[in-house]
Amino acid sequence: MGVRGAASGSDNFFNLFFQNFDVLAVPVASLAYPLYASIRAIETGSQDDHHQWLMYWVLYSIITLFELIISKLMVWFPFWPYLKLFFTCWLVIPYFNGAAHVYDNFVRPYFVTRQRSVNLWYVPSKNDVYSKPEDVLVAAERYIHDNGPEAFENMIHRANRQSTMSTRNYTSHDDNYKYDEDHRY
Repeated sequence: MGVRGAASGSDNFFNLFFQNFDVLAVPVASLAYPLYASIRAIETGSQDDHHQWLMYWVLYSIITLFELIISKLMVWFPFWPYLKLFFTCWLVIPYFNGAAHVYDNFVRPYFVTRQRSVNLWYVPSKNDVYSKPEDVLVAAERYIHDNGPEAFENMIHRANRQSTMSTRNYTSHDDNYKYDEDHRY
């Protein structure tokens, strides 16, 4: 009877393990290994690895946002954790190159066609922003090319007006200021 009880105990353990396999495997496949591989990519300095793991983390963020949005509906899809595990493994394993495929065919075309609005969210590091005087000229020329000389003159006029209104390290605001059309789009 003791042997039979031990066997059923191990059976219960394996049943419990396989019933909750997704609870253990999804974090390992979607977080632990990519975290380790990302650290390795940073330390080795390989541009290909940087690119691969940046694409993965973009896709992981999209998946997480998708899950947050439809979390109430997830109850109706009991197979979702297994589907997510399979998809994540396909994205993560470099042999399949799934992250590059999904990014290049689905994410990139969406953001490249809407690049003007997406660029508004990008905040460059201090090293990127106009480190040389020529960079300011290039940015001004690009602004004039994209928005026209009138928009550039309006921007300069607004900047001059704001600088003349500021005194003693504080800025007074003109309540009657009327915003011009947004020429970024």
